[in-house]
Formats: sequence, structure tokens, C-alpha cells
Amino acid sequence: MRRIAGLVLMLFLFSACGKQTNQVPNVGVNLIGFFTPQQLSDLKANGAIFFDGYGVAGVIIAYNGGNYMAYDRCSTVNPEKRCAVTLNTPFTVLDPCSGAMYSLFDGTPTKAPAVIALRSYNITVGANNNYRVTN
Repeated sequence: MRRIAGLVLMLFLFSACGKQTNQVPNVGVNLIGFFTPQQLSDLKANGAIFFDGYGVAGVIIAYNGGNYMAYDRCSTVNPEKRCAVTLNTPFTVLDPCSGAMYSLFDGTPTKAPAVIALRSYNITVGANNNYRVTN
């Protein structure tokens, strides 16, 4: 019985080796501000604006017909490289390091090699165009 338990434990340990989770690190985010007229214009025209210096690789605020979403710019493909996604088309961002693409509607990957969605953050937007992004 002891040998079987040892064998099962060894198989479990070896099966866990080498697997990557590609999870973006969880860092504190507290981004507060007011949308400028230019940012509001960019949100409506391009669907997204970017803020550097927050999160792992920056923060994206996306807008889709009255709904605001916030994501970390760090790609989930090799997140240790902290490769920041860039706007590819309205509502789609591109990882310039791997070629992966993500939808800004929900952060899900739309092109391999990405298989994990962008890290999302909470966002609240007030009536006077003030915003707060937190995790």
C-alpha cells in the first residue's frame, strides 16, 4: 500500500512539472482620474485608451456602447516578459511579442498562442466622467 501511495505521489509531482499557468501577476491597482475630451473621443472612436504605470504592464480602459471594461496590458503569453498589448483594431489588442490577439469586449483571446484572457479590473465611471480602476 505504501508503494502505491508513493508511486501515485511521484506521478502527480512529475505531471505537474513544466506546466505554465500564464497567469499575469496580481498587483495592486488604484487608478483614479477624469476622462479628458480627447480620451472620451478616443474611447468612442477606437474603443480603448491606455495608461502606463499601473498594473503589471499598464491599464486599458475599453468602452462599448455604455459599458466600460478595464484590463491589464500584460499579455498572458509569457507574462514574465511583461509585454504590453497595443491597439490593433477597435476592440482588439495585439501582443507584439507573440502575435496573440485579445478582444476588448471581454478580454478573451482571439488568436493563438494566447489561451487565457487578459487580467480584468473593476471600473466605476461617474456622471461627471470621473473613473476609478481597482482590483
